[in-house]
Amino acid sequence: MGAFKKLFQHTFIYGVATILPRILSFFLTPLYISQLKSEADYGSYTLMFSFMILGNVVLSYGMETAFFRFINKSERKAAVQSTALTSLLISSVLFFAVTFFFREQIANWAELKLSYVSFAIGILTLDALAVIPFTWYRNQSMPIKYSFVKLMNIIINFGLNIFFFLALPKLITGEHPAYLQNLIFKDSVNYIFLANIIASVATLIMVMPLYFRIGLRIDGVILKKMLAYGLPILVAGIAYSINETFDKIILNYLLPENSAKSVVGIYGACYKLGVFMTLFITAFKLGVEPFFFNHAHKKNAKETYANITLYFTIFGTFILLFVITYIDVLKHILIPKQEYWEAITIVPYILLANLCLGIYHNLSVWYKVTDKTNYGAIISVLGAVVTLSLNFTLIPLIGYKASAIATLAAYSFMMFISFFIGQRKYPIPYNLKKIGAYLGTSITFSIISFYVFDRNIIVGTVLLLVFLALIYTLEKKDLQKIFIKK
Repeated sequence: MGAFKKLFQHTFIYGVATILPRILSFFLTPLYISQLKSEADYGSYTLMFSFMILGNVVLSYGMETAFFRFINKSERKAAVQSTALTSLLISSVLFFAVTFFFREQIANWAELKLSYVSFAIGILTLDALAVIPFTWYRNQSMPIKYSFVKLMNIIINFGLNIFFFLALPKLITGEHPAYLQNLIFKDSVNYIFLANIIASVATLIMVMPLYFRIGLRIDGVILKKMLAYGLPILVAGIAYSINETFDKIILNYLLPENSAKSVVGIYGACYKLGVFMTLFITAFKLGVEPFFFNHAHKKNAKETYANITLYFTIFGTFILLFVITYIDVLKHILIPKQEYWEAITIVPYILLANLCLGIYHNLSVWYKVTDKTNYGAIISVLGAVVTLSLNFTLIPLIGYKASAIATLAAYSFMMFISFFIGQRKYPIPYNLKKIGAYLGTSITFSIISFYVFDRNIIVGTVLLLVFLALIYTLEKKDLQKIFIKK
């Protein structure tokens, strides 16, 4: 159980790096909803960040995962580090030069304001330059350093958002000189991007010493191998971004122009209630990905992978039922305006979809440790096809609910197909009875709580306690071995 303890320790620390900053940014959602002028403004912000998620994937082009693979596989570790770092530096600079030159055309095509696009280009470039330094921290098992830099980023971002939205308008009023009044954006959405880009600059400064430590040089042979390994990861990442964000983009293009951005804003706000599952998945993935590679050659690797998936399912199904039970409490905290609540019905779909995605990430170990990442790309592309097909087919019929259904359909499809292919290529002895029992019980209790009893908190709490009792009864011994030192 020592390996599990180390995994959960790293997951906890990476989780702190992810969850504590997200808790701070968690409060930004109600801030934006209360301070932005309309649902359409929040929709514009949601759309721009949807495009940025795709940009982040393209600019890293699978180099993060390739770094993990080759740094553990190659004897020339220094060459791998410098090649990855230099490659991303060159591509990021080229991206900035080209996109900034064509920023007006990009803004017109995306139907977004020029200032939003200009800020986004800068943020994407800065974040891409920090990819390898963060990957280096993770590979060196330096979760404290990793967490510190991430935490500083979000503190700066959060602090500036508070300043721009709440303090600056009071500090500079109509009585002040014109040059000071010009510091106030008429469109307050710009403050979101300004705070973000300042935080990204600060982050790059903090990780910049690694550029000097690692050095800038490229080994052509290693680069070709890393790019070849990373290409399927890139394709999978693009497909993932389609599954994760294109619902908002498609809604914007398919719905009537006079209401599209408002609907995107309402949908995007309620989508945020899925953040609790997303936080868990992100923290777990950060801890587990290096763990998968480091244990790939051990005798009990497959049994370890199977147990990890079981534990992930246990925690994930608890989060699903917990959020469903207390959704009416959480919506008051996260979404302070009632105008946004009409889309609350999408939340069960989004939570379950994210749980399926998390299980899929665990199942994906088979193609990562066997260097068959092309399967990951194929599965993700098929998932994207499901997403696009259902969105284009159903949005004209049932509106934004179609996007939530499409997300669930895509991620559950990816989960099942990865399992069946993986069991043929790299059989892992998953405890399907337990995994199925936890999933089935959590989903059934969620349906009873949300639909049958119309989100009654008392009924939901009773069901949640029953579910916890089930977990305790079945997993008491194993969980004690992991978390309690004898």
